[in-house]
Amino acid sequence: MNPGVSLIASGFSLIDENWGGIYRGGSYVIVGPRKSGRTLMGLQIAAESAKSSEICLYFTNMRPKDLMIQAASLNFDIQSSMNKNLIIVVRVAPPNEIYEVPNPDEYLVEYMNDIITVVNQYNPSRIVFDELTQYVGFHSLDRLHNTFLSTLETIEERNITSFFIVGEPATERAQQLINVISRSVTANIYLKKHAEKIDGKFHGGMVVIVPNVGHTEGQFSAQYIIEPYKGVTTLTAKLKRESEVESAEPVSGQRSAVSAPVDAAPQVKDAKPETTATFSNNYNFTDFQLILNNQIALFNSTGQSFNLVSFKLDPAAQVKGLLSLNQLQNSFSLSVSKKDKICTQDNKILVLIVRSTPNSLSQLVKNLRNSLPSKDDHYFKAVSEYINLSNLEVNENYNNAEDMLNPILQESSNIIYQPILDYA
Repeated sequence: MNPGVSLIASGFSLIDENWGGIYRGGSYVIVGPRKSGRTLMGLQIAAESAKSSEICLYFTNMRPKDLMIQAASLNFDIQSSMNKNLIIVVRVAPPNEIYEVPNPDEYLVEYMNDIITVVNQYNPSRIVFDELTQYVGFHSLDRLHNTFLSTLETIEERNITSFFIVGEPATERAQQLINVISRSVTANIYLKKHAEKIDGKFHGGMVVIVPNVGHTEGQFSAQYIIEPYKGVTTLTAKLKRESEVESAEPVSGQRSAVSAPVDAAPQVKDAKPETTATFSNNYNFTDFQLILNNQIALFNSTGQSFNLVSFKLDPAAQVKGLLSLNQLQNSFSLSVSKKDKICTQDNKILVLIVRSTPNSLSQLVKNLRNSLPSKDDHYFKAVSEYINLSNLEVNENYNNAEDMLNPILQESSNIIYQPILDYA
């Protein structure tokens, strides 16, 4: 690590374990719907700052008592940290007058300038703004980009680490606004909550961390839960804690954890099979679009190339009892790299090859051949007649996910499908 760039703990296990922390002076956006754990994550970041005896400036429109109750659910005594001037809570008023002023964008620019004014007053090490959604409703996307970027640069020049919490976009316009924000920062954290409880105990969902700059370890995803007195934690971290407790209490007649081989699997009491705690490469279409948008933004900012491959299965394959779409999807789940993404739409399976090389596609087809229901050469030759693929490599003409997906899903004449055997 360059001595001028350092990593610090974020307070969120998925980031700290996979990226080694966050960059001091970096900027991050947390995106998620209501009740997804966004505020809890912001408080975890603030608590980690106080733990390190660093000042955190916490912008919020919550009432002080409500904020204290939220912090208490993490077992975080925010009042004590406030008394020590480690947490400085700044209550911000919503921009209600925006609909009455002649130039709403100018009005919102003043809100952004106010952030800098408060930062200059307190000189914190970290900033958490919960939440920014109401203050980015610019009419001009260019004005939003320039204003937000100017705010970031002023904060980064002082080596202050910043987190901005925004709501999950519900409209195309809201998505455009969030895209402007998310492209400008060091990395993005996406929370996608599940409607039901996990394991009948905890609310949670899927969390995805996506770098724009640095964090060369890449993108990571995991299921997360909102756990009492701990906040937003990943399921893998929870199982790890349980296994550590179990290994500390060896059962009579078994070797203790001290004498066990290094690669021995931990015995986790009452744990569900490993597949319930590990991340699947399969995404629904909405999440796949979000990830694809992020990859296009990453390409535009860093030049990191990727490929979007569409595999089309002829329905006749299932009619003849050779292969179903579900079987093909399962085969792809076993074939792709952990960092690659899969989505099934209509009779097509879309595979996002995140870091493609000239051999990526042929290697994927080779892996697929070994993951099909039968490894018999005659079977592969028979079934391959019903599988065709189209390979798109990202370029400057693609501005968003729709630009890449629409020609595939609408059977555009510009999309050429080739037999899978051409790559076998």
